[in-house]
Amino acid sequence: MSDKSEIGWKEWVALPELGIPAIKAKVDTGARTSTLHAFQVEENRVDGQKNVHFQIHPLRNRNDLVLNCEAPIIDRRLVRDSGGHEEDRYVIVAEIALGDRKWPIEITLTNRDDMLFRMLLGRTAMIDGGLIVDPARSYLHGKSLRAVYRRKKHKKNPGD
Repeated sequence: MSDKSEIGWKEWVALPELGIPAIKAKVDTGARTSTLHAFQVEENRVDGQKNVHFQIHPLRNRNDLVLNCEAPIIDRRLVRDSGGHEEDRYVIVAEIALGDRKWPIEITLTNRDDMLFRMLLGRTAMIDGGLIVDPARSYLHGKSLRAVYRRKKHKKNPGD
């Protein structure tokens, strides 16, 4: 992408390939790779390809809202969090949508139940997306995505 787009320290994004219409992401220039909240993580094979199936709570404090996701595994990496703890994580690639931009990013999966944000947008994704961060501002691309979950009724268990 030739032109740069300014973003705030937190933004609403979508991960359409994963079936996530909206998720609030903290922009984290200290993190190399983006991270997504995931639980019930299970590895499986689809047509010989190693995949990972997982669930997410896309909104904090809304454990009744559960989305099922699946993606090919591209790697497993030892990741050190901000507290210095190391964890072996699955790595996937998915397209992110932010404002009028869409591009593929690498994402590691981990349980972020105790964190304020369900997603961290790492610096590699920012570089690849041509993004510049204004740390004094937030939601420069709007808050319209957050209304997605008010319009849709999601069920905790498929088939209910």
